Amino acid sequence: MIFFRIVPEYQRLVRFTFGRYDGKARGPGWVWTIPIVHGVRNIDLREQVFDIPPQSCITKDNASVSVDMLIFMRVIEPELAVLKVERYVDAARGMAITTLRAVVGDLVLDDVLARRDQINHTMQEKLDAVTDRWGVKVNNVEIREILPQREIQDAMSRQMGAERTRRAVVLEAEGSREAQITVAEGQKQAQILAAEGQKQAQILAAEGRRQAQILDAEGYALALHSINAEAAPADPNTMGLQYLETLKAMAKDPSTKWVIPAQLMQYVETFAAATGGNGARSGR
Repeated sequence: MIFFRIVPEYQRLVRFTFGRYDGKARGPGWVWTIPIVHGVRNIDLREQVFDIPPQSCITKDNASVSVDMLIFMRVIEPELAVLKVERYVDAARGMAITTLRAVVGDLVLDDVLARRDQINHTMQEKLDAVTDRWGVKVNNVEIREILPQREIQDAMSRQMGAERTRRAVVLEAEGSREAQITVAEGQKQAQILAAEGQKQAQILAAEGRRQAQILDAEGYALALHSINAEAAPADPNTMGLQYLETLKAMAKDPSTKWVIPAQLMQYVETFAAATGGNGARSGR
């Protein structure tokens, strides 16, 4: 009597003839078997995932932690998964637990908590090297949770609190220092600007005085030029009269001492002589 089995796409059927593997995993599709003559074993080729329950592990610095994780694997050679191991899932689980404790034992607590990716990668490589002879490929290992002992968690909490306080103090001191630097820089810039402004003001004032002096000098020069131009054609008698007027004004001054230029006296004498001469001619 022949029986026909339907093997799905995701499975393979490992058939034995009188207990001897007949050399080929069958499927998918129809597979015939003869009772008593053939023994069969179905193998699922889909990726399987199983979890490792929390395991107590000791780190390199003698800290106790609880670790649980997930293992992702799939059968790539169905005949080896049947011929080389009795229950490959249970075997992979036991190997994962042993490997996990070995990997964690090589790391200190801080590294165990901080380097999950490294632990996952190491676990995947070590497990894959063992399961390869079973025709099983470990695709991924993911740690779900790492929990230190309660005493260690309390110590870590205190350490984190102290670290936060230290950072707050450092940040506050840094902020105060930056603020002082900013204020000092502002005062420095203000003083520089004030000095620059004062310098510019002094320069402008000096420039203004210089321009005023130049204008005064130019005005004075123009005045002298005008006086000289007007005085050039003046009659000596006219000049003498002007000098006499000046002497009369000086006589009204309360001063008792006068300094009279010699040129002034010459003009007065000349004027007096001219006046006397004109009177004599008139009398004649």
